[in-house]
Amino acid sequence: MPEGDTVWQTARRLDDALAGPPLTGCDLRVPRLATVDLTGRRVLEVVARGKHLLTRVEGGLTLHSHLRMDGAWLVYGHGERWRGGPHHQIRAVLATAERTAVGYRLPVLELLRTADEDRAVGHLGPDLLGPDWDPDEALGRLLADPSRPVGEALLDQRNLAGIGNVYTCELCFVLRVPPWLPIGRVPSPERLVDLAKRLLEANRTRRARVTTAQARPDRRLWVYGRAGRPCLRCGTPVRAADQGRAGQERTTFWCPVCQPEPPDPGPSQ
Repeated sequence: MPEGDTVWQTARRLDDALAGPPLTGCDLRVPRLATVDLTGRRVLEVVARGKHLLTRVEGGLTLHSHLRMDGAWLVYGHGERWRGGPHHQIRAVLATAERTAVGYRLPVLELLRTADEDRAVGHLGPDLLGPDWDPDEALGRLLADPSRPVGEALLDQRNLAGIGNVYTCELCFVLRVPPWLPIGRVPSPERLVDLAKRLLEANRTRRARVTTAQARPDRRLWVYGRAGRPCLRCGTPVRAADQGRAGQERTTFWCPVCQPEPPDPGPSQ
């Protein structure tokens, strides 16, 4: 599933494929953009902002897209067969003389003035892989609601941008905290911010995400996707449960032995 590292890689591929030469084709298959034609304009750059993609086009325009759970941008060479899914799932096509980028199952696709990008991404916290990264600001946002479960706080893109459910589960495991622990009770919470940055940086150029430093496909992640299988650290079966507000639940994975809830410190004196 797309997380900050995946979106960063997608932006790099799109930038390599589209930036520079004029567009020779443009087909935006959502009703409000049906009459838009960017043919003849040049793509200036494609950048990631958290999990958002911003394709900046000359003339002061930005095509904003978001992959959410199963969207994808795929790049094909001239004459290459498109293989990203059935044609009815295509939402956008941008082509140059040499390459074609096809957006499949994009739940968010809109055209903005580049000067108005904050309408789409201005609410986001510091980007773990972006030039605006500020660990102190990210930590302050995380701790603004100390009673919020750490798993929910990490997933909130208004706190820090780029973390999805995979990294949330892995961060909590590595730091030995249960995902339901209030963020205000996490020991040394700055470690969450530091480790999140290091994990995304380490994986942004990898084809397969790794958090364990092990190369075997079934051992690349500590707990995510391992429900019922032995914990790679202690052997206890990994558990899974839904977490989050109604309608926004995510399946959370954790080890009940490696991630025990610390004792309640009781009322402050």
